[in-house]
Amino acid sequence: MASVKAALLALADGATFEGRTFGAVDEVVGEVVFNTSMFGYQEILTDPSYVGQIVTMAYPHIGNVGANAQDEESARPHAVGMVVREYSAPSSWRAAESLDAYLARWKIAGLEGLDTRRLVRHLRTHGAQMGVLSTSRSARALVDKARAAPGMEGRDLATGISTRAVYEWSKPTPNVLGGAAPPPVAPRFHVVAVDYGLKKAMLQFLVDVGCRVTVVPAWATAEEILAKRPDGVFLTNGPGDPAAVKGADVTVAALLGKVPVFGICLGHQILARALGGKTWKMKFGHRGANQPVKDFSTGKVEITAQNHGFAVDAKSLEGKAIVTHLNLNDQTVEGLAVPDARAFSVQYHPEASPGPHDARYLFGRFARLMGGEPLPR
Repeated sequence: MASVKAALLALADGATFEGRTFGAVDEVVGEVVFNTSMFGYQEILTDPSYVGQIVTMAYPHIGNVGANAQDEESARPHAVGMVVREYSAPSSWRAAESLDAYLARWKIAGLEGLDTRRLVRHLRTHGAQMGVLSTSRSARALVDKARAAPGMEGRDLATGISTRAVYEWSKPTPNVLGGAAPPPVAPRFHVVAVDYGLKKAMLQFLVDVGCRVTVVPAWATAEEILAKRPDGVFLTNGPGDPAAVKGADVTVAALLGKVPVFGICLGHQILARALGGKTWKMKFGHRGANQPVKDFSTGKVEITAQNHGFAVDAKSLEGKAIVTHLNLNDQTVEGLAVPDARAFSVQYHPEASPGPHDARYLFGRFARLMGGEPLPR
């Protein structure tokens, strides 16, 4: 590891946590959240849904598998900081560099050596909140800076992270573990993906089920999208407050009934708002790879990966949409369907390398919907 310094994480409510640096030695400000996954930290760091956040990993040993180019979900990390109980040197044959070197290369601040169990319990009790990670200021000054920082509510982060240019995607999920790769699926459908902060895996899963994908910016209008003559429209995941994504609900409302629509995470929330529903800021959100979700159409319970701080208000959608999936931990809405408009969505993230993989069937459901099969009721 590079030079190690004592550092402090200060929260807006006045709580402070002492540790030592790894990765980049820098002062960062962000919303402090926690993730309960045991692995997949590189995918978490590069998930655009973590823009502006300091991620605390609840699992104590982080760094064991290092970092490599295959596990990136986007071109660079988007979290501004990472907090772990104990940083571990890599011991994986897939590691191209250590997590410490990876964070340093991307100038992402890391903090280790603190009681992350205490921090996670604090966030569960008092809520996710703004914080500052620093090596150079007093606790009082850091708390004041955290209190002055703008929170996530009311912030349109999706527009800032979206692609600036339209592009095509045709690559399937890579066979990173070796062995015989599955035969490629010939494209049968053209999907337009509206980029609110997408993960690469989402595009790969679409290709896996026979889609040619055109990615457009978050501000693309319904007219621009329909002019590309898609068989379906995919609303991607992304960061921030769904109510703040300017024009997104109007655009999606104009698409409903004209073309099949599938939304994930932020895309799910935007679909709900397009239907006239409401969204709300959760106390500490869902971030992890172990959230149980029941699919009412099959009766099965899926173990899902999630990363969101906002949720859909079920009552606001009564008579407008069917709730298809429910979180079994807190009964929040995890899926919606509007069969007559050929539209559906889920709150959770079908995952790539780290898993779980229970939710990949949703892309097949979207392909069947584009092929003329009705949504399950």
